[in-house]
Amino acid sequence: MDRSGKLLKITIALGFATVVCTGWKTAAAENWGVSNNHSAQTQWNSQVPTNQAYQNGVQNQNGMQYPQGYNRQPQATSPGNPNQFRNGMPASGAPIPPSYSYQQPVQQVQYAQPVQTAQQPAQYGAQPVQQYAQPQAEYVPQSDVQYQTYPQAGTDAYGRPLLNTFAAPPVPNYPPGYVPPPGMDNTGRPMGGAPIFDPPLGPDAFITPDPYMDPARMADLTIRAEEAQTGRFQFGVGVNSDAGVTGSVVIDERNFDWKRFPTSPDDIWNGRAWRGGGQGFRIEAMPGSQVQRYMVSFSDPYLFNTRVSMNVSAYLFNRIYRDWDEQRVGGRIGLGYRLTPDLSTSVSLRMEDVDVYDPRVTGVPQLDSVIGSNDVYTGSWSIVHDTRDVAFAPTQGHMFQINLEQAFGQYNYSRAEVDFRQYFLLAERPDSSGRHTLGFSAKAGFSGSDTPIFENFFAGGFSTLRGFRFRRTGPIENDVYTGGPFRVLGSVEYMFPITADDMVKGVIFTDVGTVEESTKIVWDDFDVSPGFGLRISVPALGQAPIALDFAFPVNHADTDETQVFSFFVGMAR
Repeated sequence: MDRSGKLLKITIALGFATVVCTGWKTAAAENWGVSNNHSAQTQWNSQVPTNQAYQNGVQNQNGMQYPQGYNRQPQATSPGNPNQFRNGMPASGAPIPPSYSYQQPVQQVQYAQPVQTAQQPAQYGAQPVQQYAQPQAEYVPQSDVQYQTYPQAGTDAYGRPLLNTFAAPPVPNYPPGYVPPPGMDNTGRPMGGAPIFDPPLGPDAFITPDPYMDPARMADLTIRAEEAQTGRFQFGVGVNSDAGVTGSVVIDERNFDWKRFPTSPDDIWNGRAWRGGGQGFRIEAMPGSQVQRYMVSFSDPYLFNTRVSMNVSAYLFNRIYRDWDEQRVGGRIGLGYRLTPDLSTSVSLRMEDVDVYDPRVTGVPQLDSVIGSNDVYTGSWSIVHDTRDVAFAPTQGHMFQINLEQAFGQYNYSRAEVDFRQYFLLAERPDSSGRHTLGFSAKAGFSGSDTPIFENFFAGGFSTLRGFRFRRTGPIENDVYTGGPFRVLGSVEYMFPITADDMVKGVIFTDVGTVEESTKIVWDDFDVSPGFGLRISVPALGQAPIALDFAFPVNHADTDETQVFSFFVGMAR
């Protein structure tokens, strides 16, 4: 078996091991959470005699026992408890009786309506005061309702005793068919709002509902919601050291529905046509001086109402390289599945017609053999584990990806790539701004012996290996950079804020890498380039910051072309 076959088997074995380990960790975490939630809930809800619960505990004035050393005072004053008084008011806002001893209310009753009485201080006029009076004459308490009477709360300004009868708040009215999640107690807040979870979590837990509910303080809320803008029209322009000047025009709809055809011109004018299905549709045109790309893509995150996603795209790509020009016309179809919130896998099929023309020199066998039209058909499988906080400019988390690809048809070769990135948040301000981030990245790829020159690996430039010109490192033949079937790249970068508003950040980095004709690395030609740079964010120019980097190669092959300064400037609106 050749070297490529062995490396492909090793890569497949590593990928399988990664999937198994990730799945085992995920399952272990879920089992741990389930078992702990079950045990905690069981212990809290256990109804045992007082003399059996918490054998080593202490007993309070209500006959309940708690573990030795467990402080119930924070819980007793937590939000939502009947014992919690804030500046003379409970959580519900009702007046507090002067002598209060709590008993468990058992059933809801009708509250007496508050009446206004007048108090006349010497320096002020009559001021209305809310007091709770006894029930009106026509009010007859229901015989089947058990009332809990509390100690006398005093009298009002006219000497009448204040009504001091309370009952339990209403039980939440769940929608038909709704089943509360495990651990949720079927009781509610006084206003029928947030449910009470059992067992409670920490000192802010709710033990019982607050019996002091004042209907006069309740009000209906009307909530109006409108659909957010899902369509986008964007245009921009950019310039960078790898691709020259480029323009961009994008039409993007994130709530597309291919089955909702317009029934009238008004549907198109008001945006009702082809919308509402939760699908994605994107048209992109990117003309430029050295690279051009035109693409149409369609995606469905829940294909046929399942957890399988689908993506279909068609594109035209044209690029002027140093040694030849290249045009690709083709399409790609892919299916994805999310195993966990962080782990996903996908398969895809790529079909392209690659036209290589206008070679700078002739006499290079690898280049001469592909001049003209070439058919490329590949099938690939990938798996990604991504825990980054954001995909664009992440500050913490990691991303690990394995991609295996097999070409068939005119060219028959195997290809494997591994990409790993790790980000550490070292420091930040209390408001989560001013983040200091340390990032590591490593990438390796190998391709079989039948790989055509336009599918080889290349390195050099802002996106792969700073300090070197775009695709100007690695094997060279007759002054033509041919790339190679084996590539290793790595980078270490520290990013820190310079200004208080985070608009200007600094970076210190070191990029390393090499492109070889075999898996044997020539360490004397291994490229190493430390450097520094700036990231300048201008909100008016779009999301991508201006990137200015200075890299100084300290080790490289004699044939590699160096470039100290690299940059990226873009504007999108």
